Amino acid sequence: MSTLCSLGMVCALGADLATIRRNLFAGTSPGLRASDACSPGTPRHLGFVDAPLPTLADHPTRWRSRNNALLLAALAQIRDEVEAACRGVDPTRIAVVLGTSTTGIAEGEVAMGEWLAHGRFPAQFHYAQQELGSPAEFLAARIGSRGPAYVISTACTSSAKALAAGARLLATGVADVVLAGGADTLCRFTVAGFAALEALSTGRCNPFSSRRDGINIGEGAALFLMQRGPGPVRLAGWGESSDGHHVSAPDPCGAGARRAVAQALARAGRGAADIGYVNLHGTGTPLNDAMEATLAAELLPGVPASSTKPLTGHTLGAAGAIEAGIAWLTLTGDGTLPPHCWDGNADPALPALTLIAPAMRLPSPPRAALSHSFAFGGNNVALLLEHA
Repeated sequence: MSTLCSLGMVCALGADLATIRRNLFAGTSPGLRASDACSPGTPRHLGFVDAPLPTLADHPTRWRSRNNALLLAALAQIRDEVEAACRGVDPTRIAVVLGTSTTGIAEGEVAMGEWLAHGRFPAQFHYAQQELGSPAEFLAARIGSRGPAYVISTACTSSAKALAAGARLLATGVADVVLAGGADTLCRFTVAGFAALEALSTGRCNPFSSRRDGINIGEGAALFLMQRGPGPVRLAGWGESSDGHHVSAPDPCGAGARRAVAQALARAGRGAADIGYVNLHGTGTPLNDAMEATLAAELLPGVPASSTKPLTGHTLGAAGAIEAGIAWLTLTGDGTLPPHCWDGNADPALPALTLIAPAMRLPSPPRAALSHSFAFGGNNVALLLEHA
């Protein structure tokens, strides 16, 4: 088993774990609000990281992106633990595995505007800012890693797959220390893309409601220090599948998603009765919620569940790691569960789920939690975290 020793995270809920924990369990999100920052003239509900981020002015231009600044903010929270874990370890046995979908696209948008207006790119722009591998290259340099360093980009499952990949690197003996997680940044490109798909909500997203009409996009980063041995939380199981049903719509039967959840349970040697909390993918889109409600009702009947995307926004490539971070906070808490924030109008066409009401609390923290991630192209991941 791989131990998730430490967690650093920034998102619309806050820029440190204490703030995120407080807002998460209260069901409030200071960073989720309507704005036309990424869609001029058309306000959209977006999940912003409002805190000042570390400067990258002393880094090469190719690494200066908001994505990397978000990662640096998350790393700063666990810097001492990472340095202690890496001390005395062969740098070739320290790995970095991340998920993302945007890298430096926001910087590219600004640069293209400059090109169109003045016929030149700004001095602070470098094409490599947009390369998918940039975040892993950047973090590896920051922590002195010379081992495997790569990025997975499978849309909304990217950073969930990064955690599974990190666990495999440890299990196979390729690495002794892994920094795994993901980051994604708000930009016009993704907002315009989801608008073109008619997938954006007109207000705050409303997962599993009869009135649900789409997603809110958000930004953020989460990083886990992964090692073998003791720690507060274990990544006890994971499952990965692909159903290849449609480029953007899930298989309505959820066959691939079922396989991912079943694999995670089997790998951990657990059943539905062992799970105390499920972080649902819960995007608020009609098709995703219908598929997920069906599989959750079948495989995880009665298990308390919530979608936290109305609090963070859908952070795309970072969603899997951030939502695993929410599961980590739940397992290390006092028994309070993340509420399901919605309008309460259950869709009668969907199987009933045990959606968590505000301030719902168990007598003690759950022993195990599942986190679902489902992506474009029918890519599915489930992570099973256990309290050590």
